[in-house]
Amino acid sequence: MKGYDDPVHAGHRGTRAVQTMVEYAPSTGGLALWMQHQDVDELPESVRAANDGQTIYYGPGFGDLPLPRQVGLVAHQVLHVALRHAQRREELRRLVGDVDAQLYNICADAIVNTSLSHLDWLELPRDAVTLERLLRETLDTRYGPEQALLEWDVERLYRQVDDRRKGRESGRGEGGDQGGSVGEGSEDARDGAQDKPGPRQDGPRAERARRLDGAESRDLLPSDEDVSRPEAAAEQSREWAERISRAHAGDGAFSMIRSLLADLPRVRVPWEQVLRTQLTRGLTRNPELSWSRPSRSYLANRGRTAGGRRMPWEPGMVGSRAVPRLVLVVDVSGSIDEGLLGRFATEIEAITRRTEANLILVIGDLVVRSVQRFEPGVSSLRDLVFEGGAGTDFTPLLKEADRQQPDMGVVLTDLQGPAHYRPDWPVLWAVPPEHESTPAPFGRKLVLVD
Repeated sequence: MKGYDDPVHAGHRGTRAVQTMVEYAPSTGGLALWMQHQDVDELPESVRAANDGQTIYYGPGFGDLPLPRQVGLVAHQVLHVALRHAQRREELRRLVGDVDAQLYNICADAIVNTSLSHLDWLELPRDAVTLERLLRETLDTRYGPEQALLEWDVERLYRQVDDRRKGRESGRGEGGDQGGSVGEGSEDARDGAQDKPGPRQDGPRAERARRLDGAESRDLLPSDEDVSRPEAAAEQSREWAERISRAHAGDGAFSMIRSLLADLPRVRVPWEQVLRTQLTRGLTRNPELSWSRPSRSYLANRGRTAGGRRMPWEPGMVGSRAVPRLVLVVDVSGSIDEGLLGRFATEIEAITRRTEANLILVIGDLVVRSVQRFEPGVSSLRDLVFEGGAGTDFTPLLKEADRQQPDMGVVLTDLQGPAHYRPDWPVLWAVPPEHESTPAPFGRKLVLVD
C-alpha cells in the first residue's frame, strides 16, 4: 500500500476524508471502518476512486482534489460498498443474463448521490446524476428526493431504464449484393447471407440515461466475492443491512443514509437452505410410543419405586418404522438450465441420504411418462432431458404421485399448466427464476434464484 510522508495521510489516500466523515457523521461515516482501503495506480485518469464491493481503491489523482470533494467521493464509495452494489450487479446478471455495466453504474450512482445530497460538509461533482433527475429524464416521472429513496432500489431502477433491444448483424454471401431487390438468380446470395446476433441497441430510456453519465461513474469494479457460497452472501447482506440501520439511527438528521430504505441490501435466504429445511422437516422420522418396550426410566428402576412397590407400565419411545418417502414430480415440458438442475439434483440426493428417505421420481408433461424409484442418496436427475412447448397438466402427475403414498412432494416446473387435484401431503413447487411471478395453485413456492 502506498502512503504519504505526512502522518495525517498515513495509511491510504482517503484517510483524511474518512476522518472528516467520522467527525461529522460518527455512525454512518464509521461504515468506512468496516471495509478495506487501498492506493492503486491503475485506475483511469478520470476515475479518482472505485470499489469492488469490498475494497475502496484510490487513484493517483485523488490527492489533487480539495478536501470537501475528497470527502464526497469517499462517502460515495462507502455507500456503494455498504449497499453491496457490486455484488448485486452480479446477482442481477445471473438472474437476467445480460446487465449493461454502465447503465447499472448510473442507476447505483443516482441512488447514492441523492442519499448524500442533503449534506453540506461534503461536495459532489457538478454533473453528478441524482435519482430524481434520472427518473425525470428517463421515465418522465417526478419525485422528490425523500420519496424517490423510499420507493426505488437499484434493481427496479435498472430494469426500468434498460430498454435495449436485441440487434442483428447481416452477413453477406460470397459475391452477394445486399442492396435492392433480389432476383431469381440470386439464391446463392440469399443462402450465403446469415443473420448473426449483434450488440443490443439502446432504446430511448437507455440513451437518455447515458447522457447523464458523469466522468467518474465507472467506479463499480467486478466483484470477486465467491458466488458458489450463497449462504455466505446472504449473511454478508444481513450484516450490512443491520450496520446501516444502526448507523442511520445513531446519526439522525446528519446521517449519510437519509431516507434510503428501499435500496438496503436484501437478505435473501439461499434456495438450497430453504429446500433442506422444508424437506428435512417433512421427512424426518418422528419418535413413537412403543407399548412392547418399556421406557429407560422403567428399566433403570426395575419397575419398582424406592419403597419397593410396583410401578405402572411406562411405554418407551422408538423411531418411526416406516421409511420416509419423497416424491419428486418433474415437468419436462419446461426448460431448466443444466447448471441449476445439477445443483438441484445434488441437494435432493444429500437430503434423501441424510433423512434416509426413498425417492420416487414422477416424470411427465400432459401425461405421466415414467415412474422411477431410488434408494436414499441416489437419483438420475442429471440425465433428464427437458423439451419445451408441449404443455403441462399437473393433474395426472399429482394423482400418480399420490398413489406412491409419499410423506412430502416437490414439483420441479415452470408452473405453466392446470392442477385440478390437490393431495393431502405437503407440496413444494420449485420454480426457475424467470417464472418467479407465476402463482402456485397451492402449497409453497420456492424460487431457485442464485
